[in-house]
Amino acid sequence: MVIAVALGAGVGACLRYGLTQLGKQIRPDWPLATLVINTLGAFLAGWLTAITVSGPAAGWWLTGICGGFTTFSTFMVDAVILIRNRRWLALGGYYLGTIVLGVAALGGGLWLGQH
Repeated sequence: MVIAVALGAGVGACLRYGLTQLGKQIRPDWPLATLVINTLGAFLAGWLTAITVSGPAAGWWLTGICGGFTTFSTFMVDAVILIRNRRWLALGGYYLGTIVLGVAALGGGLWLGQH
């Protein structure tokens, strides 16, 4: 199980890195990539939970892929950068957008997995 988690986390982190680089090209002034990554990760986690992934597959997909892909620490660093740059409106949009989109994506993933 540990190997499945480790390999999945490596794959998830590489996917996150690629999307982060793309996001920096599209919006270098705002953390678009982190918002998209965490929203996609929430959707995937909801869907995987609904279809009842368990055992080594859960280790690979949920803990590994989703855990390596999504990033709370980058979310916090992005917020600190927005605070340091006194971009209050961007900070509010980023925080609220992350929470609202994350919950909606999780719900959408759960719904899709159940239907």
